[in-house]
Amino acid sequence: MSRLVIISNRVAVPKARGAAGAQGGLAGALNAALRKNKGIWFGWSGQEIEKFTGGINIQRADGVTTATIDLEHQDVEEYYNGYANSTLWPLFHYRVDLTEYEREFGRGYERVNERFAESVLPLIEHDDMVWVHDYHLIPLGERLRNRGIKNRIGFFLHIPWPPTRLFVSLPYHERLVRSLLQYDLIGFQNNEWLESFLHYCRKELEADVNEETGEVTLDGWTTIARAYPIGIDYDHFMEKGETGEARQAQQRLMSSTRHRTAMIGVDRLDYSKGLPERVDGIGRFFDAYPERIRELVYIQIAPPSRGDIGTYQQIRTLLEQKTGQINGARSEVDVVPIRYVNRGYAQEELFGFYRASKIGLVTPLRDGMNLVAKEYIAAQDPQDPGVLILSQFAGAAPQLQDALLVNPHSPDDLAHHIRLALDMPLSERKARWDKLIGTVRDDNVIEWTEDFTSDLAAIPLAED
Repeated sequence: MSRLVIISNRVAVPKARGAAGAQGGLAGALNAALRKNKGIWFGWSGQEIEKFTGGINIQRADGVTTATIDLEHQDVEEYYNGYANSTLWPLFHYRVDLTEYEREFGRGYERVNERFAESVLPLIEHDDMVWVHDYHLIPLGERLRNRGIKNRIGFFLHIPWPPTRLFVSLPYHERLVRSLLQYDLIGFQNNEWLESFLHYCRKELEADVNEETGEVTLDGWTTIARAYPIGIDYDHFMEKGETGEARQAQQRLMSSTRHRTAMIGVDRLDYSKGLPERVDGIGRFFDAYPERIRELVYIQIAPPSRGDIGTYQQIRTLLEQKTGQINGARSEVDVVPIRYVNRGYAQEELFGFYRASKIGLVTPLRDGMNLVAKEYIAAQDPQDPGVLILSQFAGAAPQLQDALLVNPHSPDDLAHHIRLALDMPLSERKARWDKLIGTVRDDNVIEWTEDFTSDLAAIPLAED
């Protein structure tokens, strides 16, 4: 069996596990992959240094080897805060209005991808499979090819791929996609993003595209593109629910709501999550049904992220303003309709909060997958499950059709579905949950990892 080398922007090094932000999403998925496969996880340490030296810090713990490098302040500003999160992130989430096109950002992005390639090169053995993750490192495969690497190299995109008419607004978009096509296998979260990518390759690059197999041939090189919906580490997450911390968190929330129905949202503080629009919908619900103010309490957990970027500071200010307005207008001395918590929690506590909440609200404007939706389903009591309200634009929506699917841009639609969830009889809640839990349990992160790596292993090695 080939060794697996995973490369991503950040690495959850052993000492950081359990710290705020170290769990969930990409980190949880890759830790699960490395528990199943021997290999190395390489990436940025998250630390800044005055002068880049190329030094690598290697740690081994719990059967996982991590290798990290430090970056200069200029690298972080141009590559991470700049091109990755102020250019690609908003554009890939359909927010052209927030996309910043700065030449220095692009130069920093190229420079750091070169540094990643040069640093990881000595760690790659001739029969390793290399698996690169996410939008920070799109050119990395090409940089490794330029250094003579002929290993099988796969790439997985954890965010949406935008429609062609939006993507072409990116300067040098052709160069970026041509570098992406140097991978052997490219994975997307669902068929919508896959189809958008294939459409671009056919229309803009005039590549030979086989829609059935996902093969894209350009300049004599063939890449395979497929959809691999990511899941949660189901067994690992369910173990969290058996802990005292989970039970205590459940009891804390239940006792604090005093027999009101708890509705919960857990989202990184990001404009793609649709948080202001969500609060507008909740406000519309209370406007339409003021008599139900004592029946429902909404808990929004929103850990801050990317605080150095102006658009993230603005979203926090706007969200605090909107929640404050609703609470000011609707609160009583003993009732506050919205609890806004600007911090993160451990998975054990989140499991308990999910279990205590009879409505889960996951309403991004556009999202790659959104694993919170799957965690909420997994945490429910089979005898008395809650209701998931899910954006039709979440990457998870095609898999979770038995959730209540909503248009996150419409306050009326959201308010209507909150009422449906509140009034849904137990028989319907159980019928919906029975179908949802099957998908969450079976399409888990272990299956996702095995599907991608087995497909990558089946691709013939590049010839000399």
